[in-house]
Amino acid sequence: MAKEQAFLSTEIVNQGVQESGPNAGSLTFSVRVRRRLPDFLQSVNLKYVKLGYHYLISHAVYLFSVPVLLLAFSAEIGSLSQQDLWRLWEQPHFDLTTMLTFSGATVFMLCLYFMSQPRSVYLVDFACFKPSDELKVSKEEFISLAKKSGHFDDASLEFQKRILERSGVGDETYLPKAVMGPGLCSTMKEGRAEAEMVMFGALDELFEKCKVRPKDVGILVVNCSLFNPTPSLSAMIINHYKMRGNILSFNLGGMGCSAGIISLDLARDMLQAHPNSYAIVVSTEMITFNWYTGAERSMLMPNCFFRMGGAAILLSNKRRDRRRAKYSLSHIVRTHKGADDRSFRCVYQQEDDKRKKGLSVSKDLLEIGGHALKANITTLGPLVLPLSEQLLFLATLIGRKVLKMDHVKPYIPDFKLAFEHFCIHAGGKTILDELQNNLGLTNKHMEPSRMTLHRFGNTSSSSLWYELAYMEAKHQIKKGDRVWQIAFGSGFKCNSAVWKTLRTVKRSTKNPWLDCVDRYPVEIPDVQKM
Repeated sequence: MAKEQAFLSTEIVNQGVQESGPNAGSLTFSVRVRRRLPDFLQSVNLKYVKLGYHYLISHAVYLFSVPVLLLAFSAEIGSLSQQDLWRLWEQPHFDLTTMLTFSGATVFMLCLYFMSQPRSVYLVDFACFKPSDELKVSKEEFISLAKKSGHFDDASLEFQKRILERSGVGDETYLPKAVMGPGLCSTMKEGRAEAEMVMFGALDELFEKCKVRPKDVGILVVNCSLFNPTPSLSAMIINHYKMRGNILSFNLGGMGCSAGIISLDLARDMLQAHPNSYAIVVSTEMITFNWYTGAERSMLMPNCFFRMGGAAILLSNKRRDRRRAKYSLSHIVRTHKGADDRSFRCVYQQEDDKRKKGLSVSKDLLEIGGHALKANITTLGPLVLPLSEQLLFLATLIGRKVLKMDHVKPYIPDFKLAFEHFCIHAGGKTILDELQNNLGLTNKHMEPSRMTLHRFGNTSSSSLWYELAYMEAKHQIKKGDRVWQIAFGSGFKCNSAVWKTLRTVKRSTKNPWLDCVDRYPVEIPDVQKM
């Protein structure tokens, strides 16, 4: 019970003046109980720290071997006198044998080192789909259309209205027309129509920006969690663009909002095995096929947050593409909590009592997400934090965990020293607020996520790319900057990707924020005050 209460917070909500009854004229109030994110930076699981250092050390074996070899050779040369060195010079056959042996060993070690290093993966460019203005739906229009559709009773409409007011979603997000129309919208036909609109729209823009032909692409990875037709979405793309017959295509389904980084990880692995290749990642989610029309509140919540969106990303392992690429991929760290039953069922697709299909979101989402985030950033820390932060963190960790010095306060690493920019999945305003508090980030760091949620809503796995596009539109990305993308989703999973900026990025003429970026940032009402 004490453990459960640790994740609850209370607040007094003033409800106004009582109009009738024995207490007429008196102020009324209620106590609201809210679940909050665990303070995951205050408690560190040692196994995730060890895992992070394992990743760091396992790739540095050859880097340490070469200096040792050079040190040994220098010591040997240093032990020779001037006469010995002159004698070696006068005996070329002995000198030649020694030098050839040493040179061969050095070349062998250097070749072994460079061959063991993974190929660099460059992000040439990316494109985010922007629907037409006729698909814009304000919060007021959302409730009005939902009422006209006849799918929802008064209680469900009132619940969705309250959630929308607190969601952080603005009045210019996009929804397919079919979801608010009368009758059944969750058909394969409507789902395919939305998929074609989103995926082909993003890919058309990407091919135009990068000047790459579809037949030049050797690897294709598509992720969409809830809509998985046959033939697959990846097959739809190959058919539409008449891509080559030996393309390596993958279609990832059911992996939630963090699937975009999983797709990047898969594309990176494929680029390691196939030199001189292009890979395209398409991240999206289909709204139409999974629109919920019942009355179960845990299943109504996704209706209020999820909106149309999709992104296409071009990756390359060609060295010549470094000159025109925007970013290089530094790290990907993935964390999966699916072994725990509560985590597994936290975000769950199912039918309600009336057999209406939808996505159920557990009230434990914040707590479960917090534990996944804690594990992920603890593993990522040794890979990205400066040495000074790691030494302070390790010293306090050893003091508390090994030497049992309970009086030593835990040291919270400052991730702002490791990254200049943060792209945190725009899942909802409450989630973003809790993450800001736990990671110690400023409003400026959270601005891309909050503004993306306001302008485009929760676009699932593609939201990270709308956030990066926002920073590019604001001229915030400079050469050498480090970008941290972090996403979480069903399973329960938390995944991170780290990018290094190769050049100062200018605002593109195809940026989805182009027509509205000057109006942002905007003030978002505080959830607690509503």
